[in-house]
Order: sequence, then structure tokens, then C-alpha cells
Amino acid sequence: MTTYGQRRTGRRKLLAATAAAAAGTVLAAPVASAAAPAPVRRAAGRRTTTQEAAVVRALERVAHPLRSTEPGGRTSDLRALGSMIGDARVVGLGEATHGSHEFFTMKERVFRHLVEEKGFTTFALEMSWSAGLRIDEFLQGGEGDARQVAAEALAGSPWEREEFASLIGWMRDHNRRRPRRTVHFMGDDIGAPALGDRIFTRVTSYVREACPRSLPRLEELYAELRPFDDAFAYLRKPLAERRRNAVRAQEALDLVTACAGPGGADQERAARRTRTGAHGRAARHAGTGDREPAARHARNEAHEWAVQHARNIAQTFAFVSLDPSDPDSVAAAEHLRDRAMADNVTWWHRRTGDKILLSAHNGHVGYLSTAPEMYPRTQGAYLRDALGRDYLAIGFTFNRGSFLTKDTSFDGDWKKTTVPPAARGMHEHTLDRVHHRDHYLDLRTVTGPARSWLDTARPVYDAGSVFEADPLPTLAVGQAYDVLVHLHRVREAVKLRTP
Repeated sequence: MTTYGQRRTGRRKLLAATAAAAAGTVLAAPVASAAAPAPVRRAAGRRTTTQEAAVVRALERVAHPLRSTEPGGRTSDLRALGSMIGDARVVGLGEATHGSHEFFTMKERVFRHLVEEKGFTTFALEMSWSAGLRIDEFLQGGEGDARQVAAEALAGSPWEREEFASLIGWMRDHNRRRPRRTVHFMGDDIGAPALGDRIFTRVTSYVREACPRSLPRLEELYAELRPFDDAFAYLRKPLAERRRNAVRAQEALDLVTACAGPGGADQERAARRTRTGAHGRAARHAGTGDREPAARHARNEAHEWAVQHARNIAQTFAFVSLDPSDPDSVAAAEHLRDRAMADNVTWWHRRTGDKILLSAHNGHVGYLSTAPEMYPRTQGAYLRDALGRDYLAIGFTFNRGSFLTKDTSFDGDWKKTTVPPAARGMHEHTLDRVHHRDHYLDLRTVTGPARSWLDTARPVYDAGSVFEADPLPTLAVGQAYDVLVHLHRVREAVKLRTP
């Protein structure tokens, strides 16, 4: 999971602002119902082999074999997963590590299945909002190729890999084949490691035509903020300066929010320029027989997207006003970030009507965190609050293998890290004894000894930008997710070939 800041002794290191980020925390609602969750139990010691065997037998009764994690080919083994998802309109699909091939390819496989079988149309990734817009422009017919766009939009993140270039390429091909049922890409995160300059231009272009009297003040406010190309370097600026800039970004958001005058042809032109990819879908549902309602709709649409862009700028500058030397400040920033990600996903879903597959670290899609002192509430918890049963969280576990991490949160390259088979007492050790090599199960249906086992906090493999094996973090996986996918072995994701 990607985090920000430095860590106190005995706590997991916190990351800096990379395009990849993922955390996890508290529970908003129970995995199985809207009632309060059962208390999380702590493991009192190693269970006997007989007890663990009973748990494995119970898990085997509800586990479904997974044929493959690779996209393409038959998907009959995913039918049960589709039934578990049911009518959920936003599905969080986690990853226990940033940078494992099987987690990444499984996301493409599941997304393809959900597009074809359940009408999903947006893939959301824990990456910056502005980078997501860049990818979506490509999907809707923009210039470039999948590797080039992945290298540009995902640069510096663990997702700058062949697996995500494959996903982007498939989405582009899908849109060519089915222009009336296009799929879209969104980034739900703050603007780290960069916002870029184009998102500022989107906002100022709207204000220039919708309420030009406000433009000088908006440009004055943004002059101190744009283009914001390097969050790492920005965090080295004096704290007082960063906090002043957060105030400027919020004032700009307030100004854009208030910029909803009567408008006319100018706002219609602003609407056309603001819409890209997903932006145009709602307009197609507007009435076409009466020009005035259509014009009013275009103005409202342009305004909503401009406000959302300005909101993401404000979210970003609020986040990077944290004090890395103050754990409480870092925790508050992470809290802000998870709330912002949930708000962005909810906004997109309600604005476009899309069904969304949300890709993020386990700790961002689930309801519990392996570091609750830093993540008192997760994106998944907020989404369950906002969407109820329309949100479903799927977590990943694995028994052994390799993934990508960094030496420090704030610097360095992603490199291979390998862990041995899970030890007895870890959740993964028990899950790996199920006779299916790879499998998934609906945690909401587990009862008896397996329920107690899964609801007990136990050591798990969980890695973000950095990985600490001593001690391993703990998590009650039975309460963290609705559905769990367990893989026997993973390997590191494949480096993106130069376009």
C-alpha cells in the first residue's frame, strides 16, 4: 500500500506521493449486512492441526476454483464470482502488493468479464485524476498507442508495467469494436506524483467563457500552484508555504463552484471543450427536441466537470500540506485522501451512471486496515457508507512469490522482493491448504470454525511501496472484505517495454 510520511518504531513505513497509493482501514459496515460488525478477535496462539484441518474443510465447501489469472479464453470459472457480485454497481478489486503480475492480469480478466456479462463500463485506478483523464482520452480515440500512454500516464508508479498496457490496449480495441458501448478509465486519487498543467487549463477555460469576470482572480490563485509536476519536490517546500497554497486551491474551488451564471452560447462551447470521453455520455441522454433544455444541460455539465477538476486540485494541495514529521498530521492527510478517493468514485458513478471496477490496494478497497493507527477509515468503508449494497469489496491473498517495492517511501526505484511460503498461523497458510491451487470464496457465507478463524486478526502478507516482514501486519480478512481471492504463487509484474 502506498502511504506518505515517516513511520514510528514498530509501525509500517509510510509512503510519499506516488501515482500509486493504497492503504486500508476501518470498517464502515459489516461485510454481510448493514448491522454493526462483530468484534475482531486477536489470535491467542497457534491452533492445533486438528482445528486448522476443520477450518480448511469448511473453506473447501465454499471455495470456487480459479482456472487462470490471465485474460482471454473461457470465463466459466468466473460465473460464481458474478453471482457473488450480484447487483453491485461499484466493485473494489484489491491487491495485496503493488507490483505482482497475477494481481494485475486478474484485474483485466475480471474487468473483461464484467464488461461482457454485467454491463460494467469504467475501470477506476488508484492513480491521479488528471492521469486518468489522459488515459480515457486515448481510449475514446486519442492519439498514441497503449504503451506510450501507459508510460506517460503511469510513470513512476508500480502500474507502469506491461500488464496495464495490455489492459489499456484491450479497452481501446473494445471501443473500436463497440463504439456504442464504450468503456472508460478514471483515476480516483489526488494528483500525486503530479497534477500536470492541463487540469488547470480545463478549469480556467471554463471560467473564461462561463464567468469571465472571475478569471483574473482564478488565474492569480492558480499562478502559485501550477503546473505541480513533482509532489516529492513540492513536499520539501516550507510547511507554511504549502499550507498557504492549500488555502489558495480551496478559494479557487469556491470561485469555480459559484461560477454557475445563466451563460448561453459561451457556456455551450465551454461544455463541448470540457467533455472528453465519459464527459459526453450524460449529454447523449439529454432531450434533443428542445434546444433550451439541451443548452441548459450542456451548461450544467460543463460546470460540474469544471468543479470536479478544481476539487481534485484542492484535494491535492490539502493533502500535500501535511507535516511529514508529525504522525498525527500524516494520519489526517491519509484520512483526507481515502475520503477524497471515495468521493471521486461516487461522483463519477452518480454523474455517469457507470458500473465501476475499482482497482486499488487491499487496504483501500476493503473495510479494515493493517495499520489502523494511520488509516482509521478506508475508501472502502466510505464507499459502503455512500452506496450500501451497491458496493462490494474483493481482497487478494497469496501464499508465496515476488512483487515490487522500494527501499524508501520518498525515493528510489521499484525492485523485486520475494517472500517464502506463508508460515503456520498466517491466514495465507490456511487458505493455501484448500485443495484448489487458486480459488475464491464469498466470505459472507462462511460459518462455523472457518468464520471464527477468518474473523481473528492474523499475520498477512501486505506490501505497499515498502515491505516490512518483521513483524508482519495483521488483519481479520473475514471482516475486511466481502469476497476473497487466494493465489498460490505470484511473480513480479513485467517492466514496461519502451514504446
